[in-house]
Amino acid sequence: MVKRMEVRQGDILKIDNIREPVFVASKDFFNNTGEVIGCPIFSKGNPGPLHIFIETEKTTGTVHCEKLKLLDLNSRRFSIKDHVLIKDIMNITDTIQGLFDYI
Repeated sequence: MVKRMEVRQGDILKIDNIREPVFVASKDFFNNTGEVIGCPIFSKGNPGPLHIFIETEKTTGTVHCEKLKLLDLNSRRFSIKDHVLIKDIMNITDTIQGLFDYI
């Protein structure tokens, strides 16, 4: 049996057959299922209400919060490339939550 990497909220993944890096928005308890909810990070893009700019040691770009996807990591090869600071995680997840707020 192959041991999978532990994926955490705020990780930036490189996933086979997905061009852009993916920001992991889902919480750790959900990620332990082998699935994650993620958003693409585009290196060229304008920040805006749903496009959150991030800059880490290895990654610079905008997280497109409206492009949430459920990704099954059990059936894909991936690697963890980077991790986002907590202030950025909070900003991104607050933006995502705002998509589903009532009125």
